[in-house]
Amino acid sequence: MSSRRAHNNVALYADMMAAMGTEPRLRIMRLLLSAHPDGLVVGEIQEALRMAGSTLSHHLEKLRHEKLVTVRREGTFLRYAANTDTLSALLSFLYAECCTRNKVVEPRSVVKRCAACGV
Repeated sequence: MSSRRAHNNVALYADMMAAMGTEPRLRIMRLLLSAHPDGLVVGEIQEALRMAGSTLSHHLEKLRHEKLVTVRREGTFLRYAANTDTLSALLSFLYAECCTRNKVVEPRSVVKRCAACGV
């Protein structure tokens, strides 16, 4: 991988992680992952997290901008879902460094942790 491409990937994934780096956005991501693959309409997210509509809208837009969530219109409702393709790419990026290239973490331990949490 070229140095420039590696730098661009790091910047891309850093932006994704920054978008999830607040408690409300991380709570939104966990909620949407629990509702995968159907996702939730905004009102369901708002009710589950007890968050003001304008605040929720701001957080969802940031997550959408980083392609961490998808949105589709259903009549007058917006349905959000976790973008598992993007999350998978992010996890692969992290996994490549810690578990395959540098062997910092034993790959089987990552799989065991995911199995234990139901992922």
